[in-house]
Amino acid sequence: MPELPEVETVRVKLKERLINKKINDVNVLWNNMIVDIHPNDFRDKLKGQIFYDIKRRGKWLIFELDNDCLLVHLRMEGKFFLKEIDSDLNKHEHVIFKLDDIELRFHDVRKFGKMYLLNKHELNHKKPLKELGLEPFDEKLTISYLKNKYKNKNIPVKQILLDQSIITGIGNIYADEILFLSNINPYTKSNELKKKDLEEIINNTRIILGNAIKQGGTTIRSYISLDDQKGTYQNELMVHMRNNLPCRICNSKIKKETIAGRGTYYCPTCQK
Repeated sequence: MPELPEVETVRVKLKERLINKKINDVNVLWNNMIVDIHPNDFRDKLKGQIFYDIKRRGKWLIFELDNDCLLVHLRMEGKFFLKEIDSDLNKHEHVIFKLDDIELRFHDVRKFGKMYLLNKHELNHKKPLKELGLEPFDEKLTISYLKNKYKNKNIPVKQILLDQSIITGIGNIYADEILFLSNINPYTKSNELKKKDLEEIINNTRIILGNAIKQGGTTIRSYISLDDQKGTYQNELMVHMRNNLPCRICNSKIKKETIAGRGTYYCPTCQK
């Protein structure tokens, strides 16, 4: 968390506010967030560059600048805030981008967020983006693509849906929801899925993520987008976080079990 719908919501809101703004200075207050470049070099390279676009790849935000791209992964608790210049600093604000008329601040209680600064020409040829699989809405995401990726995977489908090198952007919440809507048990081995199962996974991935984007994502614990706005898709969840509650379809009790270290929710009747 955040997953693709939450990151996409943040992207849209940031783009409305940041395009054509110049970075005058950067303060890095937690060095471990900056990857593969010294924080001083990170600051020096960013100074004077302008935000021209903000894109997304999987769960990564991509800030397109004059010469470089700033990649940001929110991880568990990362958030962006826009605040007045030199306003009081929150103890969880770890990277401060000083713009002409405002400050963009990265807030992360757990300090797990990561930032890369890459040249535009190397963006898709180096970590982390080169390791990502297809976007859920990519036309190349087909039954044959998934069949080829899944055929040698003798592991639960829940686990493989979280593999960012196959389909990128799906996390724990939406994996549970996709499998429920597809009537697939999360323990089903990936190499045992039929053509119809793969088709259901593709279609329902797009349906669920698309609907979640429209509702600003899912707020279960702490996710908010820019301006403290919560998502509302949590009101639509069919199984995730509904342990021991009745299934909305068949009235059986939702189960919670652990698969590959992740809490997994499913209906034992709808997902036999």
